[in-house]
Amino acid sequence: MRDLCLMNGDAAFPSRLVCIPDPPVQLWVRGSPAHLPGFAQPSIAIVGSRSATRDGLDAARRIATGLARAGVVIVSGLARGIDAVAHQSAVDAGGCTVAVLGSGLLRMYPPEHGALADRMLESGAVISEYEPHTPPHPGLFPRRNRLVSGLADAVLVVEAPERSGALITAGAALDQGKDVFVVPGRVGGNRNRGGHLLIRDGARLVDSEEDLLLDMGWALAPGCDRPAGDESPETTEFTVDDVVRETGELPQMALARLLQEELAGDIRRIGSARFLRVRRRVLT
Repeated sequence: MRDLCLMNGDAAFPSRLVCIPDPPVQLWVRGSPAHLPGFAQPSIAIVGSRSATRDGLDAARRIATGLARAGVVIVSGLARGIDAVAHQSAVDAGGCTVAVLGSGLLRMYPPEHGALADRMLESGAVISEYEPHTPPHPGLFPRRNRLVSGLADAVLVVEAPERSGALITAGAALDQGKDVFVVPGRVGGNRNRGGHLLIRDGARLVDSEEDLLLDMGWALAPGCDRPAGDESPETTEFTVDDVVRETGELPQMALARLLQEELAGDIRRIGSARFLRVRRRVLT
């Protein structure tokens, strides 16, 4: 398949990347430019550790699969670990996925992901702002991360140490005014410290594709199964403020009670102060 070079200003140049700080001057594209997400199509960047644990890989696989089936474009960097699992899961689910390289398209890195990149072209694309023969270099990857976040509505970090390219992508997302989500991991060591620091600084904690779909306000694609826990037409979302208004409790008392209900499985947290109750019942 012939690679295309799109200049910023061309009609086919992705509109999402025109609006970011420091937009690319050109993009080399392998695959159809029509597969690059526009503003009307939901997309999520999934990034994380290259040396991820089994738990991290399982979480990335589960969430990427669910989002791809829901019609969300999966964006990542084709790196080993979380990136590769996110792309592979989207392909296996029959969804669209886009990879942004830190090298030229003719110097695929890592080279063992060439077959995965070829599979992605059926309904996705591989892109780079670097000339086709540009070799991979450590200094190029942090810069490409602004394009990973730039193509997405939000960034999901799955298992990232304190010094991680995933945190650079999260920082780029914040600079672009986008949401950052984190899948929490085990405490201790450095495998998840970067993600936990993001949560401490205000990133939203999620553990399923359902959390993301609800938080972003995305509807499922036609024909997709509804997420588990959303079968009932009586499903309702509410906030701590709603509970305070309804019961007259002090906010700290309402939060303490909601925590007990969350631990009991009666409600589910979908944001820092937002919850989902599957079946309506009166708060007493």
